[in-house]
Amino acid sequence: MIIDRDRIVSNLREVTDRLAAAAARSGRTPDAVRLVAVTKMVDEEALRTLASAGQKAVGENRAQQLRDRAAALRDLGLEWHMIGRLQRKNVKHVVPSSAMIHSVDSVEVAAEISKRLAVAGTATVNHMPCLLEINSGEAQKAGVEPAAAAAVASAIAALPAVDLVGLMTMAPLADDAQAVRPVFAALRNLRDRLNREAALPHPLTELSMGMTQDYEVAIEEGATIVRIGTALFR
Repeated sequence: MIIDRDRIVSNLREVTDRLAAAAARSGRTPDAVRLVAVTKMVDEEALRTLASAGQKAVGENRAQQLRDRAAALRDLGLEWHMIGRLQRKNVKHVVPSSAMIHSVDSVEVAAEISKRLAVAGTATVNHMPCLLEINSGEAQKAGVEPAAAAAVASAIAALPAVDLVGLMTMAPLADDAQAVRPVFAALRNLRDRLNREAALPHPLTELSMGMTQDYEVAIEEGATIVRIGTALFR
């Protein structure tokens, strides 16, 4: 997808303004919420435009595309987030370049991340910030069931090279963003419950939730990371 540079910059300004307003409504400052630009459908020139406008955190859904783009655009100093479903066999593609992996949905995937980080010279970090993906109630979507979250989070947090820092979810698509507010509130409540009850080395602080259609509601419910694609590239 090729989009006019000025339009991307204008869209970015609008999204950051709305993000700031939503953060204020939740009693926080704009820097309490991180914007990750979802770039799976746009060309590399669009990523260069984002970088020149100051947007450095970008998210990719496909492991191989993250690997290839990180290599091709290393001069931009981008911060790469793996946000799509991650199979164990593809962990090797994302560990060397990722700043955070949002979509950890099993102990097995987390163990593979830890193993890859332990291989000398493989990764740029010693500990990978990871988020545990929680299923929002749709059977066709990935994620750990909330009832199993405490046990899975504890097991992942015990791995030597994985830094479990929070939770992630994908809300169901809805015409009215208010309809999915309970999903975001539930993730915040789950994080708080895990911090009270699970055997974790440190509190979970991050909540990656909210996309183009609902990110303002997600921020109002406590999101610390929002993943925005369409609103930036339309």
